[in-house]
Amino acid sequence: MDEALRQANRRLTIKLLLMVAAATGFAFALVPFYDLLCKVTGLNGKTGAAVQIAQAAKIDTARWVTVEFTGAVMPGMSWEFRPAQTRMRVHPGETAKTSYLAKNPTNRTMSGQAVPSVSPGWTAEHFNKIECFCFQRQVLQPGEAREMPLVFFVSPELPADVHEITLSYTLFPVSG
Repeated sequence: MDEALRQANRRLTIKLLLMVAAATGFAFALVPFYDLLCKVTGLNGKTGAAVQIAQAAKIDTARWVTVEFTGAVMPGMSWEFRPAQTRMRVHPGETAKTSYLAKNPTNRTMSGQAVPSVSPGWTAEHFNKIECFCFQRQVLQPGEAREMPLVFFVSPELPADVHEITLSYTLFPVSG
C-alpha cells in the first residue's frame, strides 16, 4: 500500500506543478491580451505614442474642450508630483503646452515612469501627445526638482458633445 500511496502522491504533485506552470503562463499571456483589448476598445484610457504635429493642422475654432490634469504617485515612490496647472481650455486641433512638476525630496537618486490615462476612456484615441515626459524614464537626483513638458492636441474628430477630458498620470517607481 505504501507504493500505491507514493505513486498517487507523485501523480498529484506532477498535476499540481503543471497547474502552477499553466497559471503562470496564463498570467504572462494576459498582459499583451489586456493591451490589445485596451487598444481595440479604448478601455482604460490608454493613449498612443507620440504623433506628428502635422496631424493637428485642422483647428476647430468654433468650440472649446477643457482638459483637466491630475497626477498620482504609487506607494514606494517618494516624489512630489503634480500638474503645473489643473485645467486648460483648447480648441480641437490646437497644439497646447503644459507641464508637470516633480521633486525628489529623498536623499537618494530615484527613477520613475509616468503612465497616462484619459477619461472618459473612449476619448483616448482623440488625445494626442507630441512631446511627453511619459515617453521615457525620469531620473531625479536627491533634492532635485524638475519641470517636465507635455505638448499635445485634442483631435478635431472628437465628438462635438464632448466638452471635457481628464488626463491623469500615475508615477511608478522604476528600479535598475
